[in-house]
This record gives sequence, C-alpha cells and structure tokens, in this order.
Amino acid sequence: MEINGKNFIGYNLSSQGDHAFQSYVPVKDSYLPENFICATADEVNAAMELAAKAFPAYARIPAMQRADFLIAITEEILALGDALLERANLETGLPITRLQGERARTINQLTQFAELLREGSWVDASIDTALPDRTPLPKPDIRKMLVPIGPVIVFGSSNFPFAYSVAGVDTGPALAAGNPVIVKAHAAHPGVSDLTAQAIVKAAQRTGMPEGVFSMLYDDRFEVGAALVKHPASKAVGFTGSMKGGMALYKMAQERDEPIAVFAEMGSVNPIVVLPEYLEHNALELGKTLAGSVSLGAGQFCTNPGLVFVTKTQGLIAFTDSYKNEILKTTSATMLTAGIYKNYYKLRDHAFEQEDVNKLAVSEQMSEGENQAQASIATVSGKSFIANPKLHEEVFGPFSLLVICENTDELLDAVSHLTGQLTCSLMAQESEVNAYPEIVARLAQISGRFILNGVPTGVEVCPSMHHGGPFPATADAKFTSVGRHSILRFLRPQSYQGWPEALLPDELKNANPLGIYRLVNNEFTKDAIK
Repeated sequence: MEINGKNFIGYNLSSQGDHAFQSYVPVKDSYLPENFICATADEVNAAMELAAKAFPAYARIPAMQRADFLIAITEEILALGDALLERANLETGLPITRLQGERARTINQLTQFAELLREGSWVDASIDTALPDRTPLPKPDIRKMLVPIGPVIVFGSSNFPFAYSVAGVDTGPALAAGNPVIVKAHAAHPGVSDLTAQAIVKAAQRTGMPEGVFSMLYDDRFEVGAALVKHPASKAVGFTGSMKGGMALYKMAQERDEPIAVFAEMGSVNPIVVLPEYLEHNALELGKTLAGSVSLGAGQFCTNPGLVFVTKTQGLIAFTDSYKNEILKTTSATMLTAGIYKNYYKLRDHAFEQEDVNKLAVSEQMSEGENQAQASIATVSGKSFIANPKLHEEVFGPFSLLVICENTDELLDAVSHLTGQLTCSLMAQESEVNAYPEIVARLAQISGRFILNGVPTGVEVCPSMHHGGPFPATADAKFTSVGRHSILRFLRPQSYQGWPEALLPDELKNANPLGIYRLVNNEFTKDAIK
C-alpha cells in the first residue's frame, strides 16, 4: 500500500489543509519525504457529521456482522506484511521483534472482541417478566441490555504504534460496541497510522459497513484534537498519554453543553515494594529482574517501575550492588521522538539534582544512532522522599529511584504519600504478606493491578486484566483499557418496559434467537422464556 498522507473522512481521502508535517526517524534524527496534511475545521466537522449519520445504521448491524468486520481488519493488517513493521521501525526506533509482538497483540485484541460479539454476554441482558396479578400493584414487563453510545474520539499513543493507536485498545472495543470511531493520529508515527487506517477502511468496505464508521485525521498540533472533543456529535474520548494532555481533554469534555466521558490513561510510577525477608533471600536475582524491567523498551511503557522501596536490612548491599552492576551493563536504546528524548534527560537530571538523591548507576553501553536513552537509577532516603513531592512524579524513560527506608514503618509512611497507580508490586515471602497487612492494604488501595513477586512491565490481554487505576493514573478507576471489559467504556444501559416480543431487540426476546446467557427473573439461563 502507498502512503498518501491525506485525512481519511469516511471512505474518502481529503487534503484541504495547507499545514503539513513529516515523519521523524529518531535513530537518524532525520525526516521521511511524505507530507501529512493537517485536518481543517471543515474536515473535522465533515468527519463528525458523517459519524453521526452512520451511528444509527451501524448500531443496528447485528453483532455477528460487526465481528466479521473486526476479523476483516485483522486480515487487512496482516496483509500489509513487513511493510507495516518496517515503517513502524523507522518512525519509532523500536526493534522489529518488539513490533512483531505488538502487532500480534493487536490482532489478538481485535479477535477477542470478535469472539465476544459472537458469544453475546457483553450485552448483559436482563429480563423481568410481567406479573399482572401481583398485589397490591401489578409488575410490568421490564428488560435491560447494554447499547452503544455514539461516535467515539480516539487519540493514538506514541509508545505503542499498533496496540494503542489506530486499531488499538480504544478503537477495537468502540467498534465492537457499535460506535463509529474518529481517530486523531499521533504525529510520532503518521505513516503507520496511514497504513493501518487504509486497512480499516478496506475492511469496512469489504464487510458492508456504513461510510463514516471510521475516519482518521492528522495534526501535529492541538487544534484538531480540541475540535473533535468539543464537537456536539462526540459521545466519548479514549486517550493514552501525559497527565497534562489527559486533564486538558477532560476539562474540555466537562465544559461542553453536554459533558462526555474521557477515558484517559495519564501515567504511573508503578511502585515496587520489597519486604525485608524477600530481599534477604533474593537480593542478586532481584537486581537483575529490576534492571531488565526498568530498561525494557527504553523505559517507554506506562507500566515502567519508576520507584522501588526497600528497608535497611540484610541483603540490601548485595541487592544494590547487583542492581547497579546490571544497569551498568545495559545497552542504550532509541527513544520514540526527539521531544521524548530531551524530556527524559531533563526530568532525570532534575531528579538527580534533588537534595539527598545520589546517582547509583547509568548504563555504559551505547548503541549507534541518535536519541539514545541510558538506563539510570538513583537512591534517596525514605525521609527525603516523603518530604519531596517532586520525587513522586513519573520520569518517562528508563529511570528508577530506589527509596531506602529505615524500617517498615517508614516504608508504610512513604507509600502512603503516593497517589493512584496503574500497578503496584509487592516482593514478599508468603509469611510477610500476613505480617504487614497495612502495607498490603495501602498498595491494593492505590493500584489497578496488584502484583505479587513480579514486575509490572508486560500487560496480558485477557478477561481478568485490569489496565487502569485510581486517579491520576486514569480518569476513572472503574474501567480498563485492556481486555474484554474495556468495551464497557463505550456502552450504556437501556431498559425496555412493556414492549411486545416482536418489537424487542433479539437479545431480549423470549425465544432467545441468539442463544446468549441472560438473567431471567434472577436466574442465568440460555433457555427460551416459557
């Protein structure tokens, strides 16, 4: 497929704008030749109006056909072959092996939603049949299911060009739920976005989806994103990025005449707490494990472990020596953009400059190319960490701060100063879990995913995964952006009272033509209602 650099509005390509940008190649600090045309206000309005028009028709399309659409998207993405991977490698600096895994994850996500649509339980159908003879008042027939909400705005993320981008964790469930999607492509990988958008449009046409079910617009500034969120046809927003960006969108959404939900993932330091007995028995191996997690993917994961808490106990010296030596052996890696690269070193150096912070190690092995991030770790006392909120903030990149507490009481005080996180990890012997209930309870309270004896990097795509967390990790801790339950962000409950069988949605009919599980008069069943 050829990269055209024009905005996708429905099934058509548009290029009205006069402002353009080019793909940046971070490892070479250079640009690719194609121009990507930023969308105009008229194009934003055209995409939104087309989505609003498509919504009633798309929402009525049977779930089985929407499942076929999702599978067609996976087929078209795979049909792009190595060209997609090679373009992603150029635009992100991420290695091909990592990109192969991320593409497979994206295909898996879409496939799981297709399976969910075919299985049917996602509508959460509930039926209470009438009791006309009930006294003192008759009971009406009431039935409820989840229904789509309308056009969803998706902001692509810089650090996952497939899984959190054009066909990723927001687009997949939004389309599965029956909502049109308008993507604001991330300027860090516009070529990948272009190829993926072409695949989605081709899949939509193949499966007979209405024009306007998907559009994608370019912008390397903020105007298009703001216009999409403020447009009256928008009904929800999916975003992964910075705290500043997420809160700006949230504020816009709440100031509308009709406020809408913003499902924003906004960063996390993903603290790891190491209890004394575990440290004593696992010092050397723990140093290797943490160094690998901190440096993975140049630290450009939302689950990168930015804080590690330990106490002054036996095994501490062996652990810090191991951690230091493993970081020193780590090889630098290319960061996604020049801006991310510069910001990493700015924030890392700012952390180094804080009172009582001591540099422990900076990786010494340098890869070839520009925008190379060196893995870096530092230490600070528990007392100084508690007193300095600047040390609680995320440094996006391969940096982690080791907080050395006097004892477990100070450790509890330190973690009590943390806010909401995507993940918290506890390294502990089984007996220690019961011995320190307050530490365990605090970590559980502030985390969306609570990990025992494991690192947070690596997010399994499965029904039990919760990728979200208390504010400010996400805008709403009740929802996940990964796994089948992420579809709930883009659905709402709808009750039907007194409707005859022939006029009800298939999911709520007595005959149960779809064969799905329903809650019928307080009992789960696939049986037809007698």
